[in-house]
Amino acid sequence: MIIFPAVDIKDNKCVRLTQGKFDNVKVYSNNPVEMAKRWEQLGAEFLHVVDLDGARNVEFTNRKSIEKIAKNISIPLQVGGGVRNEERVKELIDSGVSRVIIGTMAVENQELLEILAAKYKRNLAVSIDAVKGKVAVRGWETVSNIDSLDLCNYLEKIGIKTLVYTDILRDGMLKGPNFEIYDTLSKKTNLDIIASGGVSTINDIKRLNQMDMYGAIIGKSLYDERLDFKEVRQCLLEE
Repeated sequence: MIIFPAVDIKDNKCVRLTQGKFDNVKVYSNNPVEMAKRWEQLGAEFLHVVDLDGARNVEFTNRKSIEKIAKNISIPLQVGGGVRNEERVKELIDSGVSRVIIGTMAVENQELLEILAAKYKRNLAVSIDAVKGKVAVRGWETVSNIDSLDLCNYLEKIGIKTLVYTDILRDGMLKGPNFEIYDTLSKKTNLDIIASGGVSTINDIKRLNQMDMYGAIIGKSLYDERLDFKEVRQCLLEE
């Protein structure tokens, strides 16, 4: 299982939100590039970057920070947040991003999503952010009536391989992931699932690994030093 340290960027600063709420922001670094390099130096093999400003609107506010991260680290990175057209997908890939994550588009523009899925294949992933099983869009600020499992089945049908699934109510709460949904997804889809939201203990990591998750994103628990990244990597080597 791949561990993805999260670098969430708002106003070109590395931050964490609690349950995706933009009025509950904690700044951890004024230099996202240095934070990305820190995770690489600690042994990260893949990085998860989110443009939080982009998730709320179409402005590519954090473009320079993302481009600098891509240029200054040697490990691959996946980037999401505000990717709603092919131009943005191509721009990110051309800047050195290995995998572009689609969110809102998977609900609001499925015709375009199907075109991109066929064209970019494994350079594309979809992020499903859910509240009680219903998909949220627009930076988590709007909850739809779409069932997350139904959307997963559709994604698999059109050729999406990688899924980032976040239980919003668990995100930043340090109370553990929603293991039930990951168990359901692993049994009912063939997607490569990246678990996100609430991962906060070594036992969480071990359990997700035993569930054969493709990856797990860790954010607040690393930044608040509740988890030591080297210990996380070591526990996976011992499994």
